[in-house]
Amino acid sequence: MILTTTNSIEGHKITKYLGIVTGVVINKETIAMGFSMSKYYAKIQTSIEVVKEEAFQVLQNNAAKLNADAVVGIKVEIELTGSNYAMVSVTGTAVKITI
Repeated sequence: MILTTTNSIEGHKITKYLGIVTGVVINKETIAMGFSMSKYYAKIQTSIEVVKEEAFQVLQNNAAKLNADAVVGIKVEIELTGSNYAMVSVTGTAVKITI
């Protein structure tokens, strides 16, 4: 499946728009602030990377349910909640394409 932040795919023609798809994942493992800021930031970075990959997988699964060939116009939002949970939301438009 092709995933892109652009609204078109070079070399392909969008033949049908299937709808908006999302992937939202929250890491429920609290990231505690310790004495080392570098360790804290490293934990946040690792948490975001893991959650982002999971969110993209959910996005692809939701697009596959619509029989999509690609997702265009992807937007990624990353938040750290008040409880220090990393949350990633990925949204795009599922489409059918031809070569």
